[in-house]
Amino acid sequence: MAKDPGITAHRLKQIMADRNCDQSDLAASVGISQSAISQIMVGLTRNSRHLPRIAESLAINLSYLAGTSDERIDMFDEQGERMSEDQLMRRTAKADMPGSFASQQEFAKQLGLVEIEEIDLTIGMGAAYLDESAVQAVSRWMPEDWIRQFTDAPASMLTIARPVGDSMYPTINDRDIVLIDRSAQHIDRQEGIWALSYGGLGTIKRVRAMPDGSYKLMGDNPQVREEIAVDGEMHVIGRVVGVIRKT
Repeated sequence: MAKDPGITAHRLKQIMADRNCDQSDLAASVGISQSAISQIMVGLTRNSRHLPRIAESLAINLSYLAGTSDERIDMFDEQGERMSEDQLMRRTAKADMPGSFASQQEFAKQLGLVEIEEIDLTIGMGAAYLDESAVQAVSRWMPEDWIRQFTDAPASMLTIARPVGDSMYPTINDRDIVLIDRSAQHIDRQEGIWALSYGGLGTIKRVRAMPDGSYKLMGDNPQVREEIAVDGEMHVIGRVVGVIRKT
């Protein structure tokens, strides 16, 4: 459907009325200022980065609130408790067709979600050990409209991780979520931020290609020492295309 610029504002007002929720209540629930809510409600902000959390707080599917779908889904369980889109999708898929990957994909499509793999602590900014035998990965269902603000890469080539350390501060803080495009396997831009395996360790650094074929690995924290990687010492995992700030 073509998105009406004012549709998010209109739908947000209607849902808030249905939930008996005012701007102050919603702002407190989401953890943002009341003025940020007001800007959305009057149509000044059309694609706020806060929409995923607003939708979750109001227990409504993000695709409806954002105006990319006309299907409204009020996400409450049998006891009237709020459910996330991920919880609702898993429950509905299981009820409709237990164990069916196809049903999960279809329901995810209806909700405007894509499946992204999250890896647990395989990457550090400090750096962390990259032991493939210890890597734990889980699937996360995330709003596609939100992902597309960062990248057009296929969801199958995207990974999210929560790095540890402060070498990339203030660009990336400890335990922020980073979105990594694994289809980018070659350093093709100077001083981009890359997820790397360096010396058997996983790390996130800003990379500069040097004239002699080596690479300078830099942290944004001025207290972190630069390092030089020569041919064969560094393996590119992917390029960091988005950072989701921890609140």
